This record gives sequence, C-alpha cells and structure tokens, in this order.
Amino acid sequence: MNRATLRTMLKFLSGVFIIFILLTIASLFLRQDKSLPQASLAAMNIEEYPPEAYQRASPSRTLEFPDDHGPHPDFQTEWWYYTGNLISTEGDQFGYQLTFFRRALAPAEKRTERLSNWTADQIYMAHFALTDVSKGTFHSFERFSRTGAGLAGAQSSPYQVWLLDWQVSEVEPGLYQLKAAEEDLEIELTLSEQKDPILQGDQGYSQKGPHPGNASHYYSLTRLNSDGVVRTRDKNYQVSGTSWMDHEFSTSTLSEGQIGWDWFSIQLDDQSELMLFQIRREDGSIDPFSSGTWIAADGSTQPLALDDFEITVQDTWRSPHTGATYPAKWNISISARNLFLDITPHLQDQELNVSYSYWEGAVGVQGRINDTPVSGNGYVELTGYAGSMASEF
Repeated sequence: MNRATLRTMLKFLSGVFIIFILLTIASLFLRQDKSLPQASLAAMNIEEYPPEAYQRASPSRTLEFPDDHGPHPDFQTEWWYYTGNLISTEGDQFGYQLTFFRRALAPAEKRTERLSNWTADQIYMAHFALTDVSKGTFHSFERFSRTGAGLAGAQSSPYQVWLLDWQVSEVEPGLYQLKAAEEDLEIELTLSEQKDPILQGDQGYSQKGPHPGNASHYYSLTRLNSDGVVRTRDKNYQVSGTSWMDHEFSTSTLSEGQIGWDWFSIQLDDQSELMLFQIRREDGSIDPFSSGTWIAADGSTQPLALDDFEITVQDTWRSPHTGATYPAKWNISISARNLFLDITPHLQDQELNVSYSYWEGAVGVQGRINDTPVSGNGYVELTGYAGSMASEF
C-alpha cells in the first residue's frame, strides 16, 4: 500500500467522526463562550465538564524530562508548537509552522471504559503552514481527529506527537524527525537540540492571570538545528535553518477583560534567544501578567516581567481575508540589557484562516546588544484581532 492510499484510508476511517464534529469543534477549542450547544453534545454523547473538573497548573509541580515531553491527559488543554526559518542551498527562504493541540473530552474519573480501539477521550487538532518568502506565498492547513485507533496522539517514550501522517518523532535523545504534507506541499526535517529545555515563567510555571491555576506549565526548546527537504509542486529544496518548539499544558482560561496575545520567539545569530508574550486587554492596555525569558548563548536564563521590556508597534497590515488589522512591525527594547531589536515580517500575509483566524508568521530581526549589531529570525503569533480569542488558547 503506497503512502497516498494509506493517507486516504486513514482519512476515510475517521471521516464520519470528523464530519460530525467540524461544526462544533471551533467552539470546543476556541470560542469565548466555552459551552458547546447542548443538542450537539447530546448527539455526540459528550457531557461538558467545567475547568474545575480537571487538574490545574501548580507552582509546586516540577517538570521532568523526558516524561513531560509527552501528553498530560488530566489537564484540559495542551499543545506542541514547532516553528522555524529555513533557507535552501540556492538561497530560497521559507518559514514553517507545525502545531498539535490536544483537548480532553472528560476528566479522568469520568472517562468511559475503552470498549473498543475506537473509543476516545481526547480530540486533537493540528495546523501546518508554509511561508515561501522568495515567492511571496503562504499556505495553511488544518486537521482534526480523535485518539481512537491511533489516528492521533502523543507519547513520551520514545517521544512522538502525531495526527495521521503529520508527526514529530524522536529518533534518539535530542534528535527528532518532523514530517507534514498536504496538497502539493511537504516538509521533512531532522531537528537537533542545541540547548536543554528552557523552563518558562517560574521554573516552568507560567502565570497568565490573577486567579490560582490560571497558568500553564510551559517549556521551550529554543534552538533546534534543522536540516531536510521542502517540496513544492515545482521543486524539491534542500534546506537548513533553526527551529523552535513550545510545549504547554494547562486547564486555564483568559481572565475577564483579556482578549488575546502577541507572542514572540526570536533566535539571534550570537546564539541567544528571546521569548516574550503580552496579553492584551479590552481597554487597549497590556495585562501585567505578560512576561518573557532571555536565553543567553550558554543556556542561562533571565525571567522578564512586563516592566523589563517594551514592545512598540511601528506598522500595521489589514487582512483582505478577514478585515482584521494586525501589527506588522515592532521595536523591542530591554533596557537592562541595552538590547534594541527591529522585528519585520518576512511576508505580511501569514494569516491562518482555519476554524478561527489568527496571524502566525516568520519574521526577520535586526538590532544591537550593547552597541554590537545582531541579526536573526523568529516567529510571531497574534491572536484576538480577527474576533475574540477564547479561553484555553
């Protein structure tokens, strides 16, 4: 059986379930109103459970590896985020995103006995996007599946996360294979860890709001050397570059008045990295629970509170797809490090229009640290501009 036939069969096997949930899945993941329509819940034989029924993030929890690379089904929500900037041997530039989201259907004590291999208590969603900077094109795709029959899932030993044939798999400790293909586009990369996991927030506990448990457990692999192939309809490109991986799990909601966030991952050519996120409020202010981390070349870190950095929007872009207006150029400054960076999208239109719309794209970086010029690349995610961003994500 060839790969195309296998993929078609897998899609068919999960088709009945997927078609049934497509009209409600956006609510399940991302609506501000966190309740699914009761008729849909009844038809799916799914009882909705409040966040209080699930495990909450706690500052007393210690992240341990490799176990915490895998899934945490007792938490309501989880995601594995891979983004990267690549360049071909001929100078063609690409950005990519491959992200996997897990959503629990019921807390542990309410899960049904597995009567068959098709029984599932988790739903997965994945996004695959490719930015062809040289050609000025952007493509994005979305998939859903349940965990039954092995159609989607994650595991810690050996580490793997997948949805059908989109997957990231551990080859050996610190070495991974990433694969995704849709229509005429395909990416196949080998990712190699250059730094140990970086614990974001307070030793991996990232507070997002004032209420207890309104937080996530969050770590990053901030520098993954990346080599492989990007395939398009016209050509196969041998590429190399650098990727970033974020893994978060939580049972958390945005607090009252929070509408979305701007998230930055920056990789500089001096081997340092920077992660920042700012949560935006309805009144236009930035929430005080915004934060970040500076990662030095040697892997040492400095936590950053909102008062430690400043993000200034220099330009905007209006989407022809949704009519949303997004920031499109930024200045970032960290005065204590004498750091000043200019962040510019490699392509303005990197808006994903899937079950919900958001902007996530490859960016270029120019600036200076202590009057020494630096440059690099990164990724930016912008949510809540094309409609209210919901709770869990």
